[in-house]
Amino acid sequence: MDKNPAVVTDRLGRSLRDLRVSITDRCNFRCTYCMPRDVFGPDHQFLPRAELLNFEEITRVVQVLAQLGVRKIRLTGGEPLVRRNVPDLVRMLARITGIDDLAMTTNASLLAGVAGTLRDAGLTRLTISLDALDDDVFRAMSDTKIPVHHVLDGIAAAQQSGFSSIKVNCVVRRGVNEDQIVPLAQYGRDHGVIVRFIEYMDVGTSNGWQMGEVVPSREVIARIAAVQPLEPLSPNYPGEVAERWRYADGTGEIGVISSVSQPFCRTCTRARLSAIGELYTCLFAGSGTDVRRWLRADGLDDAALLERLATVWRGRADRYSELRTQQTAATKQKVEMSYIGG
Repeated sequence: MDKNPAVVTDRLGRSLRDLRVSITDRCNFRCTYCMPRDVFGPDHQFLPRAELLNFEEITRVVQVLAQLGVRKIRLTGGEPLVRRNVPDLVRMLARITGIDDLAMTTNASLLAGVAGTLRDAGLTRLTISLDALDDDVFRAMSDTKIPVHHVLDGIAAAQQSGFSSIKVNCVVRRGVNEDQIVPLAQYGRDHGVIVRFIEYMDVGTSNGWQMGEVVPSREVIARIAAVQPLEPLSPNYPGEVAERWRYADGTGEIGVISSVSQPFCRTCTRARLSAIGELYTCLFAGSGTDVRRWLRADGLDDAALLERLATVWRGRADRYSELRTQQTAATKQKVEMSYIGG
């Protein structure tokens, strides 16, 4: 075991700092790039509740990973707010020594009624998935009957509840929503939120990804800068995935995440825990490590659990985005994003 577990690194020298925890594989949207309805339809078999990690198990894994250097936790899904009693989990995680950033990614359609409770429980940040302001484009991309104003109401409720750090993530897909780039950027300026534009990625194997549908981040920046001049900003911290830009007049900032055109694998410090307790070391991995078995069947104590988790990270050599081609995107078997979060 490392003398100082907090500095555990993988085979490419990358430390472990960020953990994304999926708490459900269910979602009330059917976004075409994540859970297309022809795959996740009425007959789709979601995970039985008994197979999901319970809140105590999630908390235990996070406590051990905090000893290995994890400082940031992000709750994801599916849609995390479809799981019952999420504020209870937030409260448990917020007490863990070493965790100084506790965030959630949500589509915000269910956020308005629970934002204050989440804030009081200890959630520090929110990221809202929002791909369009135009209602028709929004409904087409998210394949839902829920109107976009439910999402906007959720954002407003979060701001009123005291969340000072709210980001909006927009996945940009050629021919679908690139005309929403400038309106979303303006929305961010007007409402004091940071909008980040994400290149459409080949996550999973069910979204029919094609390279030609990617809108490169350089084009996103150019579209916005043509309306409001932009200036580059330095990263907030080493390994930050979003490239930051601020408006030249000082009224806010935007971000771009360029996993396709400018891969950032060499600075990736993220691991992902699925809802049934599989640990994935890459968003594009085909399989994970069954941590739930270590908890339930093997009955490992914390010291043994720490060593096995450290061994997984030490063996990591993932750098899929650096190796991606149209062929690998089409042929490599990859876990679905709805299963382990974005």
